[in-house]
Amino acid sequence: MLSSTATKRVLSQQNHVSSKRTFVLSALTGAFSVGNYILGNDIKLANQMENGELHRPKSDNEEELKKLDKPLFERPTPNYEGHVPLHPVEKLATFVGSSIGAFLHPEENKYIVALGESTAFPFVLRNLRNEMLSDPVGRQILRERPRMTSTSLDLDYLKSLPDNTMGKTYVKWLEREHCSPDTRVQVRFIDDEELAYVFQRYRECHDFYHSITDLPIVREGEIAVKFFEFLNLGIPFAGMGALFAPFNVKRPDERERLFKIYYPWALKTSANCKSLINVYWEKVMERDVSELRAELGIELPPNMRELRKAARATRKSQK
Repeated sequence: MLSSTATKRVLSQQNHVSSKRTFVLSALTGAFSVGNYILGNDIKLANQMENGELHRPKSDNEEELKKLDKPLFERPTPNYEGHVPLHPVEKLATFVGSSIGAFLHPEENKYIVALGESTAFPFVLRNLRNEMLSDPVGRQILRERPRMTSTSLDLDYLKSLPDNTMGKTYVKWLEREHCSPDTRVQVRFIDDEELAYVFQRYRECHDFYHSITDLPIVREGEIAVKFFEFLNLGIPFAGMGALFAPFNVKRPDERERLFKIYYPWALKTSANCKSLINVYWEKVMERDVSELRAELGIELPPNMRELRKAARATRKSQK
């Protein structure tokens, strides 16, 4: 057994050791706090630099270089399948280039297609769409959005129809002119999706305007149909063709026929003709073509093929 004096001595030594430990821990805590206060900003700065979160201010030259690195034009997201949104400068260039190309080479379909879309102004197409919306058949076309192909039209069936039907008249015209409904190009440059369909419908119906008027696809016949389309539908491209194309017609007798026969015919017929954009051609194939012409207010023009044939015979006899 320890005496009371020894016990007191042991307790005193333990208290002294405990006090030293407490002092050391307090000193270390204080030192850590001071160090953290002094070095905290540096540590935070180092972490930001390591993580790429800290950037020095860019100079004026660097800001200018950054602007130059950006593309001058970023093409918007297409509004429908096949859509190619054009910058205003691109639209102007397309119009100018296709106008010159169509005038010099009207046989090149690529110029005709580009000119048609570059001049299909939104207000014109909206007017045409509103005309369709005001007509029950036009509304049905907009609702169902049919497309014309050799498959959808079933050309084999149309060949089996009687000669006096619209379907047989159409397919005979295709065969005589070596045309196909599959050659109509998809609209790409019109931004509004619904207006693009309106113009696509106009484009795909073009051969019906030829067949129901029995006008061939020679330059003279195309100009006559274009003038009729412009008067009936208000398509700017068609009006441009009627205005400028005759100046590129080489034979004087062709220009004379246009101005004396076919332009007057178009003016007279368009004054009484129903808007052809509202004709659901796919549903009138079995109609009698003469009755359909009368219903639409279309008067057949003089037979252009016969007039051209007679003019060739006259030129041949004069040699």
